[in-house]
Amino acid sequence: MRHQCRHLDTIRTVTPSALGCEECLAMGDTWVHLRLCRTCGHVGCCDDSKNRHATRHFKTTQHPIIEGYDPPEGWGWCYVDEAALDLSDRKTLHNGPIPRYF
Repeated sequence: MRHQCRHLDTIRTVTPSALGCEECLAMGDTWVHLRLCRTCGHVGCCDDSKNRHATRHFKTTQHPIIEGYDPPEGWGWCYVDEAALDLSDRKTLHNGPIPRYF
């Protein structure tokens, strides 16, 4: 069953908050992939990362939509509606070099 997102009107053009996961950078930790909040621009790490800062940001703020941001991937996810989104026509570009951890 395909889910529909009811939060498309919350998608904004945002400025990324950091050149990597904002919280991981502050604590000197690493991440796997990045997610960008399309409401406020918070950059957090994905759920495959040990800290899961993007999901923590959603739980704190209730900002519903993230974008795959490492690299800009053209897809999004609505946490509330559990729906995948095509953001290929409105990807957010990096605002500088992103550190890589492999």
